[in-house]
Amino acid sequence: MKPVTAPGAAALARLTASRRQRNLVACGALLGLCLLLMLLSLGAGAFAIAPGRVAEILLARLGSGPAELLDSREALVVLNIRMPRLLLGALVGAALAISGALMQGLFRNPLADPGLVGVSAGAGLAAAATIVLGDRLLAGFGMKLPFAALPFGAFFGGLVSTLALYLIATREGRTSVATMLLAGVALGALAGSLTGLLAYVSDDRQLRDLTFWSMGSLGGASWSKLSVVAPIVLPLLIAVPFLARGLNALMLGEAEAYHLGIPVQRIKALAVLLVALAVGASVAAAGVIGFVGIVVPHLIRLLIGPDHRLLLPLAAIGGAALLVGADIVARLIVIPAELPIGIVTAFIGAPFFLWLLLRRGRIAES
Repeated sequence: MKPVTAPGAAALARLTASRRQRNLVACGALLGLCLLLMLLSLGAGAFAIAPGRVAEILLARLGSGPAELLDSREALVVLNIRMPRLLLGALVGAALAISGALMQGLFRNPLADPGLVGVSAGAGLAAAATIVLGDRLLAGFGMKLPFAALPFGAFFGGLVSTLALYLIATREGRTSVATMLLAGVALGALAGSLTGLLAYVSDDRQLRDLTFWSMGSLGGASWSKLSVVAPIVLPLLIAVPFLARGLNALMLGEAEAYHLGIPVQRIKALAVLLVALAVGASVAAAGVIGFVGIVVPHLIRLLIGPDHRLLLPLAAIGGAALLVGADIVARLIVIPAELPIGIVTAFIGAPFFLWLLLRRGRIAES
């Protein structure tokens, strides 16, 4: 290998500086877009509030404006209805997107998605069982099913499906990624069939709740629900970037990563566990929302490259921006009603997924 000459070193330094500058611009633009969408989200809806008025309410809440403004109807809507919805949507979007980035790094495949490992399907099955069976069980005692039971049921289902997946795919302390992928598809199909059976035996009210929840929605957001989801998702978002070095090494292959001193089995186990927690909590809080985990990481990868040190945090920001933006569309497109947010993300993600498949097919043929 020839040593790098002075002109070559200068060219390499210019290339590195240009790439760093491009990454900084991408980071700034994405963060600015996310903040702008958040501000618009607080004012969008059947009861529209101008962005300037929203800013005045937020400043008053922070003690930098007239306190009497907080007693207005607009402040009630912004602070008690739309603010928890905004924060929940941002957390769910960030969790889904960073889960997709983790899965794509683990499988070394940009088509990977958290739904492939059956976590979303398992969480959906547990939620359906909570709605149908839990409601009937408590009705026999003259009690109503508490709303808080649904998030806990979905979260438990996500964890159980992940544990089953890990036990199937792990032999003698080694986890086969291919087996994990196939087992995830099988578990997802099984969970889907059982969810369909529960929908078949449910009554009209349960079927309506089940259908609406299965399409995803942030309509039930509240400060109490946010207080349950945030302590789970926020530590995960902080912990995931620490896997960046291991995921970068896995891009070379498991054997190469092992020889570089990367604890491959530990990285895979942690990645699966974090995906289970993040997706389980997201499905529990907002229902089944698809395609965020495949669209956002791939777009970020096109912008800044495959380095997970930047990819993971930017995927979280991009996921938050996408879901907040999708929620704005869901609230505005059929005013005064509200479209399930899962329909909006599917409308965005399905064409993108088809484009990605066609693009990869053309690359493979060339």
